[in-house]
Amino acid sequence: MNYQHKELASGKWRKFSFIDQMGNIGSEIGRAISWRSKNKKLSREAFERALELLDLTIEDTKNKSKLKELCLLLETLADYFYFDNEYSSTDKEWNDYFYNFEYASAVAKGF
Repeated sequence: MNYQHKELASGKWRKFSFIDQMGNIGSEIGRAISWRSKNKKLSREAFERALELLDLTIEDTKNKSKLKELCLLLETLADYFYFDNEYSSTDKEWNDYFYNFEYASAVAKGF
């Protein structure tokens, strides 16, 4: 596979905590959302980076107990960005969901 995040894919991603992994995915989702109405190409690229990070998170053995949630997350994100939004997701809901991880990550780092 041709990874955009080559260094992360080579093993660095597994060193991140689950909260940090999800916060980073959330940053890419935030970019995808903010570019959605302005530049479809940049939005798609950000979403594809988010999917790559989500795949790495799913593959990370320390997240085994969260596999069901991660796979559902993958399904609902794909539905929202690429398909018919059968789950009726909104930009606000996605931003709110990922904000919690970004906030927790910042708190853990003492910001």
